[in-house]
Amino acid sequence: MPRTLREGQRGALVEMLQWGLRQAVCCPQTDGIFGAGTLRALQAFQQTQALEADGIAGAQTWKALHPYLINCFVHTVQPGDTPRKLAAHYDSTPGAILVANQLKESVQLLAGANIKIPSNKAVVPTNIRWSSCLLDYVLQGLKARFPFLQITKIGSSVLGQPIWLVRIGKGKKRVGYNAAHHANEWLTTPVLLHFLEQYAAGVAHGGHLGGVEYTRLFENYTLDMVPMVNPDGVDLVTGALDTSSEAFLTAKEIAAGFPFIPFPDGWKANIRGIDLNLCYPADWKKAQRAKFAKGFVKPAPRDYVGTMPLDAPEAHAMYTHTLAEDYRLILAYHSQGKLIYWKYNGYDPAGSWALANRMQGLSGYAAETTPDYSGSAGYKDWFIARYNRSGYTIEVGAGQNPLPTSQFDQIYRDNIGILLLGMIGLEE
Repeated sequence: MPRTLREGQRGALVEMLQWGLRQAVCCPQTDGIFGAGTLRALQAFQQTQALEADGIAGAQTWKALHPYLINCFVHTVQPGDTPRKLAAHYDSTPGAILVANQLKESVQLLAGANIKIPSNKAVVPTNIRWSSCLLDYVLQGLKARFPFLQITKIGSSVLGQPIWLVRIGKGKKRVGYNAAHHANEWLTTPVLLHFLEQYAAGVAHGGHLGGVEYTRLFENYTLDMVPMVNPDGVDLVTGALDTSSEAFLTAKEIAAGFPFIPFPDGWKANIRGIDLNLCYPADWKKAQRAKFAKGFVKPAPRDYVGTMPLDAPEAHAMYTHTLAEDYRLILAYHSQGKLIYWKYNGYDPAGSWALANRMQGLSGYAAETTPDYSGSAGYKDWFIARYNRSGYTIEVGAGQNPLPTSQFDQIYRDNIGILLLGMIGLEE
């Protein structure tokens, strides 16, 4: 449950509140500022829910907003209800109702039973800042409408936030995608999840992607996504972390030792000040020497490697999970630069360059080798060294992190081909 919000507050949780209110009633804009317009919209919503219209988003208000935040409602079937009638009432479709409840078209709805009614609205927002709390709601919404998704926890962050993995497909060919190793690169999270929602909808209702049937992808491939490796860091950067909390104050103290890095926008590390993408056992000592030479010898907003490989629980969770799988390929999503880093050290897995070249052609991103100063101890580096299989770091967008949501649509258009080739590219 999100924390209580009041007029005057700002940040990603306020944007999530505004987004939920927009689904339910109306809200002037999702700007992350709890001003007079948000107050009026919240009071109007509270009145529709028979709650005290105090303009405070507390536990009861969040509970009432829940179906709008996951864009799925629970309905108790009445005599005479049909998927068609319910779809018209809830702004859904009969097909979506059947899929969500794993029903066949010929089955008669049982009076008194509770069924899920997904709305026609998208589950994954792409125009607001993200948080670990928003991720939880989105995953609930995706699972509600696409029961064939598997969602599991592979570990926990420093602050105890779950590190979620979403699995789609049942094929023997397995690939793994991840996003937001770095806190201020959180825009990569909705890139993966928007693709997942499109893919899952295609599996449920038919269609194709790039000429490939969604059902063929589902039958032949298993795709695992870890959409937010660094939930604590994302919450810090987007303003979802309580500024009076010990974690926030400690991070602020760490950042004070590096005044040339803006706070919190320049924060890439986990909440303890360890850079998660410098934490893997792939020439870790080399990365340590390089970063120590630049003055990152203690916890920092970025570039501190920790005291040993896998010094952070988030990196350890990714490491142990990956060891338990048999991925033929991984994509690690970062920002920014419009680049595809495809190589590590002297390793040259079969087909890696050819696939990077195809990704380059589809996206317009440049396929390059990782610069030496940052070419060690990353997740992609470790995967290639451990398995001698294809691994890619995708640097989306251009500008300064955190990238604005206004770049999302272009980023997604650039990357949909890469996301597809990650599954099928080694075969073609």
